[in-house]
Amino acid sequence: MSSSFKGKIAVYMEKITNFDSTFEPALIQEIHQYGELKHFKEGDVVMDYGKYIRMMPIVIKGTLKVLRKDDTGNEILLYYLSSNESCSMAYSCCLEAKKSEVKAIVEEDVDIIAIPHAKLDEWLCKYPSWKNYIMRSFNERFLELLKSIESIAFHKLDERLIAYLKEKQRLSGSNLIKASHYLIADDLATSRVVVSRLLKQLENDGKILLYRNEIKLLQEF
Repeated sequence: MSSSFKGKIAVYMEKITNFDSTFEPALIQEIHQYGELKHFKEGDVVMDYGKYIRMMPIVIKGTLKVLRKDDTGNEILLYYLSSNESCSMAYSCCLEAKKSEVKAIVEEDVDIIAIPHAKLDEWLCKYPSWKNYIMRSFNERFLELLKSIESIAFHKLDERLIAYLKEKQRLSGSNLIKASHYLIADDLATSRVVVSRLLKQLENDGKILLYRNEIKLLQEF
């Protein structure tokens, strides 16, 4: 295993120690031993529909977006994964040896630690901190799914669009959002024409500035 790999893993584990529940030293050593560092570029597919998942990704840096497709082929955004977060659906698929029902695409270049499926159940029984981490991940993803359902069921599209832009601002730490109208429409399961109209209205209201494939959020947003 390369020294650069160990170095990056060590940096990540330092961040983990800031959590309320930390990993035991023995577990950290096993992550060093069995975890695999992977890098993906923007637009890469990390998990795909109908594919078996052999590892659980823990995001070191960057952002993944997780999508679900309906029977007609339309996709909708479920949630994002950013630093120190993992996908509970990947965990479930690994344990049950079933095909993925979601797709994870790189929103912003990511580094992940890929935890092999053979270790997931073993660590759950062996390390209390791993169990806490997995349970917390399931809870966070469940709450995000509830928010998505609530947004679709009870919020108007313009409210969903504003929430979408604010979430991208939070994840990127920037008020300049890089996203095409087509991409936003896909994520919100609507048409580009509707998204363009709503964005133009926000610009007329002095809340955003529109550029080619970029949206600048103003202080009034």
